[in-house]
Amino acid sequence: MSAPLNSWRDGAARSAILAFVDAVTDQDGPDFVPVEGRVAVFDNDGTLWTEKPMPTQLHYLLEQWKRAAQADPALADTQPYRAAVSGDLGWLGAAIDKHYAGDDGDLGVLIAAVAAASAGASVEEYEASVAAFFRDARHLTLKSSYALTVFQPMVELIRLLDANEFRSYIVSGGERDFMRPVAQDYYGIPPQRVVGTAMDLEYDAEANLVRYAPKLSFFDDGPQKPIRIWSRIGRRPILAAGNSNGDVDMLRFAQGSRRSLALLVRHDDDTGRGDQPYDAGAEEALSAATAHGFTVVSVRDDWETVFPGVPAS
Repeated sequence: MSAPLNSWRDGAARSAILAFVDAVTDQDGPDFVPVEGRVAVFDNDGTLWTEKPMPTQLHYLLEQWKRAAQADPALADTQPYRAAVSGDLGWLGAAIDKHYAGDDGDLGVLIAAVAAASAGASVEEYEASVAAFFRDARHLTLKSSYALTVFQPMVELIRLLDANEFRSYIVSGGERDFMRPVAQDYYGIPPQRVVGTAMDLEYDAEANLVRYAPKLSFFDDGPQKPIRIWSRIGRRPILAAGNSNGDVDMLRFAQGSRRSLALLVRHDDDTGRGDQPYDAGAEEALSAATAHGFTVVSVRDDWETVFPGVPAS
C-alpha cells in the first residue's frame, strides 16, 4: 500500500515502516496481526516533539517555581527554585543528564519540587493551568507555539497507523496529566491513551474533587515502561518508538511480539532546521540499537521536514 509519509525521505527507515505495516495488515500473509493486536506505543519528549533546549514540562514548571519563590522567598535559596529565579539552568540540565547516566542523586529533589507544583490542586484546576500554558507559551528557541514543535514525520506515522486500525498510545517519562490536554489536538491520541509519570491522587469527598497529593506515584521510565504498558493496555505492543536510554526496555518489550518494529529517533540533524543535534542521554540506546536490531531514524537523513509548516532547508 502507498502511505502518506510525505515528510519522510526514501530510505531504510521509511521502507521498514511501510514493510511492517504491509506485513501485519495482510490477511493472507504469515505476519498478519488482527486489529485488536495492533498496538503502538510512543515516547513523547524527543520522540513526538522537541525536548531541547529543555523538556516542555520543565518550561511550565519553571514558571510555577518562580511564582512559588515570589510567594516564599526562602525557596530561592534551594534547588530547583534557585535555578528558576536566577535563570541559571545548569543544575537542572545536569540533573537530567545524570539521570540518563544512571545517577539519580538529584532526581529526588527535582521530583519533590515537581510534586509540590500541583499539590492540593484539583485535576480540573491543573488541566486548566496546563491548557493556559500551551495557549500562551512560546518555545524558547523556535519562538513558536508548542503546537508547531511536534515532529511532523511522527505525526504522519501515527496517521498511517490510524488508517490501518492501530491503537496508538503515548508512554512517556513525562507527566501523564501534563500531556493529556494537548495529546488529541497535537497527535490525534485521546487522553485515555496517555500513559506517563504520575503524582499521587486523593479524593476530596467533601468537595467531590480529585486532588494531587505532594508525592510521586510512579516514574514511568526505563523498566517501568513495560510494566505500565501491561497494566494500562494489557497487550504487548507490536510497534514502539523512542529516543533515549529510558526507552530501551519499551523497545525490547515490543520486540517480544512475533512481528515487531522498534524505532529509535536519533537527533543528529546539524543542518540548522531547528532540532538541536545531541546524543547525550541516548548513548545506551544507540548501542542497544546495534545489539538488538532497532531501526534508527536519523532526523538529518530520514526526515525531509522536521516541524509542521517548515520546509526543508
